[in-house]
Amino acid sequence: MQQDLSHAATEKDKAVRYSMSNGFLNFLSSNNISIAMTSYQSGRLYLLGRNPKGGLMVNEQCFKKAMGLHVKGNAIYMATHAHICRMENILKPGQWMEEIFTQCYLPRTIHFTGCLDSHDVGVTKNNEIIFVNTAYNCLAKLSETHSFQPIWHPHFISKIVAEDRCHLNGLAMENGEAAYVTAISRSDSIDGWRDRRADGGIVMDVSSNDIICNGLSMPHSPRVYNNKLWILNSGCGEFGYVDKKTQKFEPITFCPGFLRGLAFHGRYALVGLSRPRYNRFEGLPLDERLKSSDSEPWTGLQIVDLETGTCVHWFRLDGPVEEMYDVAALPGIICPKSISFSSDESLGIITQDE
Repeated sequence: MQQDLSHAATEKDKAVRYSMSNGFLNFLSSNNISIAMTSYQSGRLYLLGRNPKGGLMVNEQCFKKAMGLHVKGNAIYMATHAHICRMENILKPGQWMEEIFTQCYLPRTIHFTGCLDSHDVGVTKNNEIIFVNTAYNCLAKLSETHSFQPIWHPHFISKIVAEDRCHLNGLAMENGEAAYVTAISRSDSIDGWRDRRADGGIVMDVSSNDIICNGLSMPHSPRVYNNKLWILNSGCGEFGYVDKKTQKFEPITFCPGFLRGLAFHGRYALVGLSRPRYNRFEGLPLDERLKSSDSEPWTGLQIVDLETGTCVHWFRLDGPVEEMYDVAALPGIICPKSISFSSDESLGIITQDE
């Protein structure tokens, strides 16, 4: 595997090792996609593409507490430590950067929200950005004057305050609207979700404000795809879907890690894996699942065939990077690069709209 990085590595970064399945690069090529991944722990946006000179290109840029991703048109939207950022590809068709990159995503709007512990982000059919405001237990939209404007909260949350009561985290968009959310519990007291991690997880319908699935372990990343509501039952290491008729979670496959980040392309699901923080997440069903399968948790990405439920390809990070948060597919893109708004490089890139 050819490991290319687009910036000089720090001493900590030098310990990070990448590996991939033999068919991973061919998967990107045959499906004509690249993949975006975030890690709030390392503060990185990772873009996985095909180096025109051969091998896999791993482009990583620093974004403090990089979290939720949403791709719409030529733009990538991302939640970070205190911002919601919209990045646009500044390269025209046929243009290249550094004779390698076919797309370059540069921040164009950066909305300062303050520290809201923002998780998933989405864009409506009217191009309005909404996001999961985890600290305040609500869905929110951006405000021209204030940090956020709450637009929805679970029926059991009695007050919009910065107490992270239920750990609202995931957002599924459908037809350009917020459709479903996930939360670790239905707690209405400060930090109450931590005592319900093993089986208190829920999925809610935003339009009705009803709980449509419960008994989950730390669910994340709800997504609507092919008329199904898919989720990650993270504390069990399970990828599957919610049967809306029975209101039960139906697992498709087990992945060896704490699951966060889910995207789809064709017949495949892209599932993000993390090594769990055992000092905080011990006692989850995942512990027993790993033990029974004689497996160790790892960090990275698994590509699951929806027709067979099997992992057909994978990308792995070993070393100090332990946790991923979100995953997005970038269709039609060969070799992308991003540039952080906190970097000196961003100051010198000037483009003109013709």
